[in-house]
Amino acid sequence: MGEDKEITKEIESLEKRLSEVELQFMLRDEDDKRDAILAIHPGAGGTEACDWAEMLLRMYLKWVERHKFLANILDLEPGDVAGIKDATIEIKGKYTYGYLKSETGIHRLVRISPFDSGARRHTSFASCFVYPVIEDMVEVELKESDLKMDSFRSSGPGGQNVNKLNTAVRITHISSGIVVTCQSERSQYQNRTNALKVLRAKLYEMKREEERKKLEKLEKGKTEIGWGREIRSYVLHPYKLIKDHRSGYETSAVEKVMDGDIDDFIKEWLLLKTS
Repeated sequence: MGEDKEITKEIESLEKRLSEVELQFMLRDEDDKRDAILAIHPGAGGTEACDWAEMLLRMYLKWVERHKFLANILDLEPGDVAGIKDATIEIKGKYTYGYLKSETGIHRLVRISPFDSGARRHTSFASCFVYPVIEDMVEVELKESDLKMDSFRSSGPGGQNVNKLNTAVRITHISSGIVVTCQSERSQYQNRTNALKVLRAKLYEMKREEERKKLEKLEKGKTEIGWGREIRSYVLHPYKLIKDHRSGYETSAVEKVMDGDIDDFIKEWLLLKTS
């Protein structure tokens, strides 16, 4: 009997690992391996919507716990009566952005409100938005094959030669077209070192600009938090059903999902995007 339990446990572990590998195989975008920042905002509806936003926050924190990732709450504004007005969390772990990008959108809840003395059914909305984490320092790799270096004589005002040796350096970064020149030092080696420093700084700033444009593009994907725009519905009354309106995947295992078991939703969305 004990052996059967061990075998069952081992099979479940292997199935879980296989599912993770399958998911990672679908994560091919360059940002997918990054850490993620998840922002949750309640829609209109006061306390009811704030409570729904907190329920979503709990669901994602449970998902983080299931995968043994790390969550760092960057910002959390409590609601006036219950729930939250805003939450921003950083989630660290391999492929966290790739997994969670599927959660960007409007989430709709239908339930009997615990805040309604008349026990009426209420519909609430909350938005989730996921960003890839852009590191403050982006390592710039310079390949010698991508550099063209020219040396020439340093010159002073009016073109007068101040150095008879070719100590000045001009470096062209072939793939980006960036050109930097340094001639302040008497040593060609030092000028080259300084030129590479300037080149790295320029490439770093160019990389930052590219990342800013990516985030601006993602920001444009935000929509109004309300009817007709939801990506997923969580119905707790009069029946129990959670349905993703993009992939069509649905489940009645509401408690499991709200405890962070959202991998099937992620997988079905990824299959839809990669098909």
